[in-house]
Amino acid sequence: MKILFASAEVAPFSKAGGLADVVGSLPKYLENDAEIAIFTPLHGLIDKEKYHIEELENSEMWLTFGNQGHKFKLYMCKLPDTNINVFFIQNDWYFSCFKEVYPKWLDTRYEHERYIAFSLAVLEYAKALNFKADIIHANDWHTAMIPVYIHSNYRYDDFWKDAKTVFEIHNLAYQGVWFEDVLDFANMRKDIVYNEYGVEHYGRVNWMKGAINYSDKVIAVSPNYSREILTGEYGEGMDYTLRMNQHKLVGIVNGIDYSVFNPQTDKNLKANYTYRSLVKKEDNKKAVCDFFGLEYRPERPLISLISRLVPQKGIDLIRQVEDAMKNSEADYVFLGSGDPEYENLLIWLSNNTPNIRSYIGYKADLANLIYAGSDFFLMPSRFEPCGLSQLIAMHYGTLPIVRATGGLEDTVVGYPLNDSTGFKFWGYDGWDMMQAINCALSVYKEKPTLDAMRKSAMKSDFSWDLSSKKYMDLYISLL
Repeated sequence: MKILFASAEVAPFSKAGGLADVVGSLPKYLENDAEIAIFTPLHGLIDKEKYHIEELENSEMWLTFGNQGHKFKLYMCKLPDTNINVFFIQNDWYFSCFKEVYPKWLDTRYEHERYIAFSLAVLEYAKALNFKADIIHANDWHTAMIPVYIHSNYRYDDFWKDAKTVFEIHNLAYQGVWFEDVLDFANMRKDIVYNEYGVEHYGRVNWMKGAINYSDKVIAVSPNYSREILTGEYGEGMDYTLRMNQHKLVGIVNGIDYSVFNPQTDKNLKANYTYRSLVKKEDNKKAVCDFFGLEYRPERPLISLISRLVPQKGIDLIRQVEDAMKNSEADYVFLGSGDPEYENLLIWLSNNTPNIRSYIGYKADLANLIYAGSDFFLMPSRFEPCGLSQLIAMHYGTLPIVRATGGLEDTVVGYPLNDSTGFKFWGYDGWDMMQAINCALSVYKEKPTLDAMRKSAMKSDFSWDLSSKKYMDLYISLL
Protein backbone atom coordinates (compact mmCIF):
# COMPACT_ATOMS: atom_id res chain seq x y z
CA MET A 1 0.00 0.00 0.00
CA LYS A 2 1.20 3.50 -0.87
CA ILE A 3 0.01 6.45 1.21
CA LEU A 4 0.54 10.12 0.34
CA PHE A 5 0.20 12.70 3.12
CA ALA A 6 -0.26 16.36 2.18
CA SER A 7 -0.07 19.04 4.85
CA ALA A 8 0.69 22.74 5.23
CA GLU A 9 2.99 21.97 8.17
CA VAL A 10 4.99 18.96 9.30
CA ALA A 11 6.99 18.66 12.53
CA PRO A 12 9.87 19.02 13.12
CA PHE A 13 10.43 21.06 9.93
CA SER A 14 7.59 23.57 10.31
CA LYS A 15 5.05 23.93 13.05
CA ALA A 16 2.25 26.30 13.99
CA GLY A 17 -0.10 23.86 15.73
CA GLY A 18 -1.12 20.29 16.37
CA LEU A 19 -1.50 19.50 12.66
CA ALA A 20 2.28 19.48 12.31
CA ASP A 21 2.68 17.03 15.21
CA VAL A 22 0.11 14.64 13.75
CA VAL A 23 1.58 14.54 10.24
CA GLY A 24 5.10 14.38 11.64
CA SER A 25 4.26 11.44 13.94
CA LEU A 26 1.52 9.24 12.48
CA PRO A 27 3.50 8.11 9.39
CA LYS A 28 6.23 6.69 11.65
CA TYR A 29 3.77 4.16 13.00
CA LEU A 30 2.49 3.20 9.55
CA GLU A 31 5.92 2.76 8.00
CA ASN A 32 6.11 -1.01 8.52
CA ASP A 33 2.81 -1.60 6.72
CA ALA A 34 2.95 0.94 3.88
CA GLU A 35 5.18 2.97 1.62
CA ILE A 36 4.70 6.60 2.60
CA ALA A 37 5.48 9.99 1.08
CA ILE A 38 4.81 13.30 2.80
CA PHE A 39 4.41 16.54 0.82
CA THR A 40 4.59 19.98 2.40
CA PRO A 41 5.55 23.51 1.27
CA LEU A 42 9.16 24.63 1.63
CA HIS A 43 8.43 27.55 3.94
CA GLY A 44 11.13 30.16 4.36
CA LEU A 45 11.53 29.26 8.03
CA ILE A 46 12.60 25.67 7.31
CA ASP A 47 16.26 25.04 8.06
CA LYS A 48 17.50 23.12 5.01
CA GLU A 49 21.00 22.58 6.40
CA LYS A 50 19.85 21.27 9.76
CA TYR A 51 17.64 18.60 8.22
CA HIS A 52 19.84 17.94 5.15
CA ILE A 53 17.10 19.00 2.75
CA GLU A 54 18.41 18.90 -0.79
CA GLU A 55 16.97 19.75 -4.19
CA LEU A 56 16.24 16.82 -6.48
CA GLU A 57 17.87 16.81 -9.88
CA ASN A 58 15.81 18.15 -12.79
CA SER A 59 12.97 18.98 -10.40
CA GLU A 60 11.96 22.28 -11.97
CA MET A 61 8.30 22.27 -13.00
CA TRP A 62 6.07 24.98 -14.49
CA LEU A 63 2.35 24.99 -13.76
CA THR A 64 -0.19 27.46 -15.08
CA PHE A 65 -2.71 29.17 -12.82
CA GLY A 66 -5.02 31.90 -14.05
CA ASN A 67 -3.16 32.16 -17.37
CA GLN A 68 0.14 32.75 -15.59
CA GLY A 69 3.01 30.30 -15.27
CA HIS A 70 4.59 29.54 -11.90
CA LYS A 71 7.91 27.80 -11.34
CA PHE A 72 8.26 25.08 -8.73
CA LYS A 73 11.17 23.00 -7.49
CA LEU A 74 11.21 19.89 -5.34
CA TYR A 75 13.41 19.23 -2.32
CA MET A 76 13.63 16.10 -0.20
CA CYS A 77 14.92 14.62 3.04
CA LYS A 78 14.03 11.78 5.38
CA LEU A 79 11.64 12.17 8.27
CA PRO A 80 13.97 11.95 11.31
CA ASP A 81 14.52 8.40 12.60
CA THR A 82 12.60 6.87 9.68
CA ASN A 83 13.06 5.89 6.06
CA ILE A 84 10.07 8.03 5.01
CA ASN A 85 10.62 10.56 2.23
CA VAL A 86 9.45 14.10 2.91
CA PHE A 87 9.09 16.22 -0.22
CA PHE A 88 9.17 20.01 0.02
CA ILE A 89 7.57 22.01 -2.77
CA GLN A 90 9.48 25.23 -3.34
CA ASN A 91 8.00 28.37 -4.86
CA ASP A 92 9.44 31.83 -4.31
CA TRP A 93 6.16 33.64 -4.87
CA TYR A 94 4.02 31.65 -2.44
CA PHE A 95 6.12 29.98 0.26
CA SER A 96 9.88 30.56 0.40
CA CYS A 97 9.40 34.29 0.87
CA PHE A 98 7.85 33.92 4.35
CA LYS A 99 9.43 33.09 7.69
CA GLU A 100 6.10 31.87 9.07
CA VAL A 101 3.86 28.94 8.22
CA TYR A 102 0.77 31.14 8.28
CA PRO A 103 1.86 34.76 7.82
CA LYS A 104 -0.42 37.33 9.38
CA TRP A 105 -2.33 39.92 7.39
CA LEU A 106 -2.19 38.04 4.10
CA ASP A 107 -4.72 38.94 1.44
CA THR A 108 -7.32 36.16 1.50
CA ARG A 109 -7.30 35.65 -2.26
CA TYR A 110 -3.51 35.30 -2.20
CA GLU A 111 -3.73 32.75 0.61
CA HIS A 112 -6.13 30.67 -1.49
CA GLU A 113 -3.76 30.89 -4.43
CA ARG A 114 -0.91 29.58 -2.27
CA TYR A 115 -2.66 26.38 -1.32
CA ILE A 116 -4.31 25.80 -4.69
CA ALA A 117 -0.84 25.96 -6.22
CA PHE A 118 0.58 23.64 -3.57
CA SER A 119 -2.23 21.09 -3.95
CA LEU A 120 -1.92 20.84 -7.71
CA ALA A 121 1.88 20.68 -7.45
CA VAL A 122 1.55 17.74 -5.03
CA LEU A 123 -0.44 15.73 -7.56
CA GLU A 124 1.86 16.62 -10.46
CA TYR A 125 5.08 15.92 -8.56
CA ALA A 126 3.72 12.58 -7.33
CA LYS A 127 3.12 11.66 -10.97
CA ALA A 128 6.61 12.80 -11.92
CA LEU A 129 8.05 10.62 -9.14
CA ASN A 130 5.77 7.75 -10.16
CA PHE A 131 4.44 7.61 -6.60
CA LYS A 132 1.04 6.13 -7.46
CA ALA A 133 -0.65 6.43 -4.09
CA ASP A 134 -3.47 4.09 -3.13
CA ILE A 135 -4.51 6.53 -0.41
CA ILE A 136 -4.18 10.31 -0.51
CA HIS A 137 -4.53 11.75 3.00
CA ALA A 138 -5.30 15.50 2.90
CA ASN A 139 -5.45 17.67 6.03
CA ASP A 140 -7.58 20.76 6.70
CA TRP A 141 -8.62 23.34 4.14
CA HIS A 142 -5.06 24.01 2.93
CA THR A 143 -5.07 20.69 1.07
CA ALA A 144 -8.85 20.29 0.70
CA MET A 145 -8.39 21.12 -3.01
CA ILE A 146 -6.76 17.72 -3.58
CA PRO A 147 -9.97 15.63 -3.29
CA VAL A 148 -11.69 18.25 -5.47
CA TYR A 149 -8.95 18.00 -8.11
CA ILE A 150 -9.14 14.19 -8.02
CA HIS A 151 -12.91 14.41 -8.59
CA SER A 152 -12.72 17.00 -11.36
CA ASN A 153 -9.48 17.54 -13.28
CA TYR A 154 -8.11 14.03 -12.64
CA ARG A 155 -11.31 12.00 -12.80
CA TYR A 156 -10.24 10.39 -16.09
CA ASP A 157 -6.49 10.41 -15.41
CA ASP A 158 -5.10 6.87 -15.62
CA PHE A 159 -2.51 7.60 -12.94
CA TRP A 160 -4.99 8.75 -10.29
CA LYS A 161 -8.22 6.98 -11.31
CA ASP A 162 -7.94 4.30 -8.59
CA ALA A 163 -6.70 6.55 -5.77
CA LYS A 164 -8.88 6.83 -2.68
CA THR A 165 -8.96 10.11 -0.77
CA VAL A 166 -9.14 10.63 2.98
CA PHE A 167 -9.78 14.10 4.36
CA GLU A 168 -8.96 14.87 7.99
CA ILE A 169 -10.60 17.74 9.87
CA HIS A 170 -8.27 19.09 12.52
CA ASN A 171 -10.29 22.27 12.96
CA LEU A 172 -13.67 22.83 11.29
CA ALA A 173 -13.61 26.56 12.02
CA TYR A 174 -11.16 27.23 9.18
CA GLN A 175 -12.85 26.18 5.95
CA GLY A 176 -11.22 28.12 3.11
CA VAL A 177 -13.98 30.37 1.76
CA TRP A 178 -13.69 32.72 -1.22
CA PHE A 179 -15.52 33.94 -4.32
CA GLU A 180 -16.19 31.61 -7.23
CA ASP A 181 -13.65 33.29 -9.52
CA VAL A 182 -10.94 31.43 -7.57
CA LEU A 183 -12.04 28.34 -9.52
CA ASP A 184 -10.82 30.03 -12.69
CA PHE A 185 -7.41 30.45 -11.06
CA ALA A 186 -7.47 26.76 -10.09
CA ASN A 187 -8.38 25.72 -13.65
CA MET A 188 -11.42 23.84 -12.36
CA ARG A 189 -14.62 23.47 -14.35
CA LYS A 190 -17.44 25.21 -12.53
CA ASP A 191 -20.06 22.99 -14.15
CA ILE A 192 -18.53 20.01 -12.33
CA VAL A 193 -17.69 21.35 -8.86
CA TYR A 194 -19.62 24.59 -8.27
CA ASN A 195 -22.87 23.21 -6.87
CA GLU A 196 -24.34 22.43 -3.46
CA TYR A 197 -23.04 18.86 -3.65
CA GLY A 198 -19.54 20.13 -4.44
CA VAL A 199 -17.73 23.27 -3.27
CA GLU A 200 -20.57 25.82 -3.38
CA HIS A 201 -21.70 27.01 0.07
CA TYR A 202 -24.05 29.99 0.36
CA GLY A 203 -22.80 31.50 -2.87
CA ARG A 204 -19.10 31.08 -2.14
CA VAL A 205 -16.43 28.49 -2.82
CA ASN A 206 -15.83 26.44 0.34
CA TRP A 207 -12.89 24.09 -0.09
CA MET A 208 -13.58 22.11 3.06
CA LYS A 209 -17.12 21.42 1.91
CA GLY A 210 -15.77 20.14 -1.39
CA ALA A 211 -13.34 17.81 0.38
CA ILE A 212 -16.09 16.48 2.66
CA ASN A 213 -18.34 15.81 -0.32
CA TYR A 214 -15.72 14.25 -2.60
CA SER A 215 -13.50 12.30 -0.19
CA ASP A 216 -14.00 8.59 0.36
CA LYS A 217 -13.59 8.98 4.13
CA VAL A 218 -13.69 11.97 6.48
CA ILE A 219 -11.80 11.81 9.77
CA ALA A 220 -12.44 13.98 12.81
CA VAL A 221 -9.64 13.99 15.35
CA SER A 222 -11.67 12.58 18.25
CA PRO A 223 -14.89 10.56 18.57
CA ASN A 224 -16.62 13.24 20.63
CA TYR A 225 -15.70 15.95 18.10
CA SER A 226 -17.08 13.78 15.29
CA ARG A 227 -20.43 13.86 17.09
CA GLU A 228 -20.27 17.53 18.06
CA ILE A 229 -19.70 18.79 14.51
CA LEU A 230 -22.99 17.25 13.42
CA THR A 231 -24.79 19.84 15.57
CA GLY A 232 -25.55 23.47 14.90
CA GLU A 233 -23.54 24.57 17.95
CA TYR A 234 -20.23 23.10 16.78
CA GLY A 235 -20.89 22.53 13.07
CA GLU A 236 -19.64 25.97 11.95
CA GLY A 237 -22.36 26.07 9.27
CA MET A 238 -21.10 22.75 7.86
CA ASP A 239 -23.28 20.50 10.03
CA TYR A 240 -25.87 19.68 7.37
CA THR A 241 -23.14 18.76 4.89
CA LEU A 242 -21.53 16.53 7.52
CA ARG A 243 -24.86 14.92 8.38
CA MET A 244 -25.35 14.20 4.69
CA ASN A 245 -21.91 12.52 4.67
CA GLN A 246 -22.22 10.95 8.10
CA HIS A 247 -21.82 7.47 6.62
CA LYS A 248 -18.16 8.19 5.88
CA LEU A 249 -17.34 10.24 9.02
CA VAL A 250 -15.03 8.58 11.57
CA GLY A 251 -13.59 9.91 14.83
CA ILE A 252 -10.06 8.84 15.82
CA VAL A 253 -8.21 10.31 18.80
CA ASN A 254 -4.82 11.63 17.82
CA GLY A 255 -1.80 10.31 19.64
CA ILE A 256 1.46 11.91 20.68
CA ASP A 257 4.99 10.77 20.02
CA TYR A 258 6.39 9.65 23.36
CA SER A 259 9.89 9.59 21.89
CA VAL A 260 9.60 13.38 21.59
CA PHE A 261 7.52 14.15 24.70
CA ASN A 262 9.05 12.05 27.46
CA PRO A 263 10.00 13.47 30.87
CA GLN A 264 12.47 10.62 31.35
CA THR A 265 14.60 11.62 28.34
CA ASP A 266 13.62 15.21 27.46
CA LYS A 267 16.83 17.25 27.17
CA ASN A 268 14.93 20.53 27.70
CA LEU A 269 14.24 19.72 31.35
CA LYS A 270 16.24 20.72 34.38
CA ALA A 271 15.76 17.23 35.79
CA ASN A 272 14.37 14.11 34.18
CA TYR A 273 11.87 11.94 36.05
CA THR A 274 9.26 9.19 35.87
CA TYR A 275 6.10 8.53 37.87
CA ARG A 276 8.37 6.75 40.35
CA SER A 277 10.55 9.85 40.89
CA LEU A 278 8.02 12.69 40.93
CA VAL A 279 10.04 14.57 43.54
CA LYS A 280 12.39 15.63 40.71
CA LYS A 281 9.50 17.46 39.08
CA GLU A 282 10.08 20.23 41.62
CA ASP A 283 13.49 21.02 40.07
CA ASN A 284 11.70 21.88 36.84
CA LYS A 285 9.17 24.00 38.72
CA LYS A 286 12.05 25.97 40.24
CA ALA A 287 13.51 26.47 36.76
CA VAL A 288 10.19 27.75 35.38
CA CYS A 289 9.78 30.14 38.29
CA ASP A 290 13.33 31.36 37.81
CA PHE A 291 12.78 31.97 34.07
CA PHE A 292 9.59 33.96 34.67
CA GLY A 293 10.84 35.85 37.70
CA LEU A 294 8.42 34.22 40.13
CA GLU A 295 9.31 33.32 43.69
CA TYR A 296 9.42 29.53 44.05
CA ARG A 297 6.96 28.55 46.76
CA PRO A 298 6.35 24.81 47.07
CA GLU A 299 3.15 25.36 49.02
CA ARG A 300 1.60 27.15 46.01
CA PRO A 301 0.74 25.31 42.78
CA LEU A 302 1.98 26.55 39.42
CA ILE A 303 -0.74 26.65 36.74
CA SER A 304 0.28 27.04 33.10
CA LEU A 305 -1.30 27.66 29.73
CA ILE A 306 0.44 27.03 26.40
CA SER A 307 -1.76 27.97 23.49
CA ARG A 308 -2.45 29.90 20.36
CA LEU A 309 -4.13 33.07 21.61
CA VAL A 310 -7.33 32.91 19.57
CA PRO A 311 -11.05 32.91 20.53
CA GLN A 312 -11.26 29.10 20.21
CA LYS A 313 -8.90 28.64 23.13
CA GLY A 314 -11.08 30.38 25.73
CA ILE A 315 -8.66 33.18 26.57
CA ASP A 316 -11.61 35.53 27.13
CA LEU A 317 -12.53 33.47 30.20
CA ILE A 318 -9.28 34.62 31.80
CA ARG A 319 -10.40 38.21 31.32
CA GLN A 320 -13.67 37.43 33.16
CA VAL A 321 -11.91 36.16 36.29
CA GLU A 322 -8.58 37.99 36.23
CA ASP A 323 -9.17 39.47 39.70
CA ALA A 324 -9.98 36.05 41.14
CA MET A 325 -6.82 34.65 39.56
CA LYS A 326 -4.73 37.48 41.01
CA ASN A 327 -6.07 36.71 44.49
CA SER A 328 -5.95 32.91 44.28
CA GLU A 329 -3.34 30.87 46.13
CA ALA A 330 -1.54 29.91 42.92
CA ASP A 331 0.95 31.24 40.41
CA TYR A 332 0.30 31.32 36.66
CA VAL A 333 2.52 31.27 33.56
CA PHE A 334 1.19 31.77 30.03
CA LEU A 335 3.00 31.01 26.77
CA GLY A 336 1.61 31.75 23.32
CA SER A 337 0.89 34.25 20.57
CA GLY A 338 -2.07 35.17 18.42
CA ASP A 339 -4.70 37.90 18.44
CA PRO A 340 -3.28 41.25 19.63
CA GLU A 341 -6.13 41.76 22.12
CA TYR A 342 -5.26 38.53 23.92
CA GLU A 343 -1.53 39.18 23.73
CA ASN A 344 -2.11 42.63 25.28
CA LEU A 345 -4.28 41.11 28.01
CA LEU A 346 -1.58 38.65 29.05
CA ILE A 347 1.14 41.31 28.84
CA TRP A 348 -0.92 43.62 31.07
CA LEU A 349 -1.53 40.83 33.60
CA SER A 350 2.16 39.95 33.57
CA ASN A 351 3.17 43.53 34.22
CA ASN A 352 0.57 44.32 36.88
CA THR A 353 0.14 41.22 39.02
CA PRO A 354 2.61 39.51 41.35
CA ASN A 355 1.54 35.95 40.52
CA ILE A 356 0.97 35.98 36.72
CA ARG A 357 3.71 35.95 34.08
CA SER A 358 3.48 35.72 30.29
CA TYR A 359 5.77 34.99 27.38
CA ILE A 360 4.37 36.16 24.05
CA GLY A 361 5.69 33.92 21.29
CA TYR A 362 6.57 30.24 21.14
CA LYS A 363 9.73 28.44 22.27
CA ALA A 364 9.59 24.65 22.03
CA ASP A 365 12.27 24.11 24.68
CA LEU A 366 10.54 26.49 27.09
CA ALA A 367 7.17 24.83 26.40
CA ASN A 368 8.54 21.42 27.40
CA LEU A 369 10.06 22.87 30.56
CA ILE A 370 6.68 24.42 31.43
CA TYR A 371 4.89 21.12 30.85
CA ALA A 372 7.30 19.48 33.28
CA GLY A 373 7.47 22.26 35.85
CA SER A 374 3.77 23.03 36.21
CA ASP A 375 1.38 21.40 38.65
CA PHE A 376 -1.73 22.04 36.58
CA PHE A 377 -2.34 22.84 32.91
CA LEU A 378 -5.23 25.10 31.87
CA MET A 379 -7.24 24.46 28.67
CA PRO A 380 -10.54 26.39 28.82
CA SER A 381 -11.35 25.88 25.13
CA ARG A 382 -14.59 27.04 23.55
CA PHE A 383 -14.18 23.96 21.35
CA GLU A 384 -11.28 21.55 20.95
CA PRO A 385 -11.25 18.99 18.09
CA CYS A 386 -8.72 16.79 19.89
CA GLY A 387 -6.06 18.74 21.69
CA LEU A 388 -2.50 17.55 22.11
CA SER A 389 -1.42 19.83 24.94
CA GLN A 390 -3.48 18.01 27.56
CA LEU A 391 -1.98 14.68 26.41
CA ILE A 392 1.55 16.07 26.70
CA ALA A 393 0.80 17.64 30.09
CA MET A 394 -0.54 14.35 31.46
CA HIS A 395 2.54 12.45 30.32
CA TYR A 396 4.64 14.99 32.24
CA GLY A 397 2.54 14.48 35.37
CA THR A 398 0.86 17.89 35.03
CA LEU A 399 -2.88 17.61 35.62
CA PRO A 400 -5.06 19.35 33.03
CA ILE A 401 -7.94 21.65 33.97
CA VAL A 402 -10.17 21.53 30.89
CA ARG A 403 -13.56 22.47 29.57
CA ALA A 404 -15.20 19.15 28.70
CA THR A 405 -15.58 19.58 24.96
CA GLY A 406 -14.36 17.64 21.91
CA GLY A 407 -11.23 15.61 22.50
CA LEU A 408 -10.81 17.04 26.01
CA GLU A 409 -13.92 15.13 27.06
CA ASP A 410 -12.54 11.96 25.43
CA THR A 411 -9.06 12.06 26.94
CA VAL A 412 -9.29 13.52 30.48
CA VAL A 413 -10.85 11.54 33.34
CA GLY A 414 -12.30 14.17 35.65
CA TYR A 415 -11.81 14.26 39.43
CA PRO A 416 -13.14 12.58 41.60
CA LEU A 417 -13.69 9.53 39.38
CA ASN A 418 -11.49 6.47 39.79
CA ASP A 419 -8.08 6.87 38.15
CA SER A 420 -8.86 10.55 37.48
CA THR A 421 -6.25 12.40 35.47
CA GLY A 422 -7.47 15.99 35.65
CA PHE A 423 -10.32 18.40 36.30
CA LYS A 424 -13.30 19.32 34.12
CA PHE A 425 -15.86 22.06 33.85
CA TRP A 426 -18.72 22.17 31.38
CA GLY A 427 -20.15 25.68 31.07
CA TYR A 428 -18.30 28.17 28.89
CA ASP A 429 -17.96 30.65 31.73
CA GLY A 430 -15.05 32.11 33.63
CA TRP A 431 -16.56 31.32 37.01
CA ASP A 432 -17.11 27.68 36.07
CA MET A 433 -13.44 27.60 35.12
CA MET A 434 -12.52 29.21 38.44
CA GLN A 435 -14.46 26.54 40.34
CA ALA A 436 -12.43 23.85 38.57
CA ILE A 437 -9.21 25.74 39.44
CA ASN A 438 -10.27 25.96 43.09
CA CYS A 439 -11.00 22.23 43.09
CA ALA A 440 -7.48 21.64 41.79
CA LEU A 441 -6.06 23.91 44.50
CA SER A 442 -7.80 21.84 47.19
CA VAL A 443 -6.40 18.60 45.73
CA TYR A 444 -2.92 20.15 45.67
CA LYS A 445 -3.04 20.26 49.47
CA GLU A 446 -3.85 16.53 49.60
CA LYS A 447 -0.50 15.10 48.53
CA PRO A 448 -1.53 11.42 48.43
CA THR A 449 -4.45 12.26 46.11
CA LEU A 450 -2.28 14.57 44.03
CA ASP A 451 0.43 11.95 43.58
CA ALA A 452 -2.12 9.25 42.72
CA MET A 453 -3.66 11.48 40.04
CA ARG A 454 -0.23 12.34 38.65
CA LYS A 455 0.69 8.67 38.39
CA SER A 456 -2.64 7.87 36.68
CA ALA A 457 -2.03 10.70 34.21
CA MET A 458 1.51 9.58 33.43
CA LYS A 459 0.40 5.97 32.92
CA SER A 460 -2.36 6.97 30.47
CA ASP A 461 -1.50 5.64 27.03
CA PHE A 462 -2.13 8.09 24.20
CA SER A 463 0.73 6.87 22.05
CA TRP A 464 0.22 6.43 18.33
CA ASP A 465 0.28 2.62 18.64
CA LEU A 466 -3.48 2.25 19.09
CA SER A 467 -4.57 5.21 16.95
CA SER A 468 -2.32 4.25 14.03
CA LYS A 469 -3.98 0.82 13.88
CA LYS A 470 -7.35 2.53 13.50
CA TYR A 471 -5.98 4.66 10.65
CA MET A 472 -4.57 1.60 8.94
CA ASP A 473 -7.85 -0.29 9.32
CA LEU A 474 -9.61 2.66 7.71
CA TYR A 475 -7.18 2.72 4.78
CA ILE A 476 -7.56 -1.03 4.25
CA SER A 477 -11.35 -0.74 4.29
CA LEU A 478 -11.15 1.65 1.32
CA LEU A 479 -9.12 -0.80 -0.72
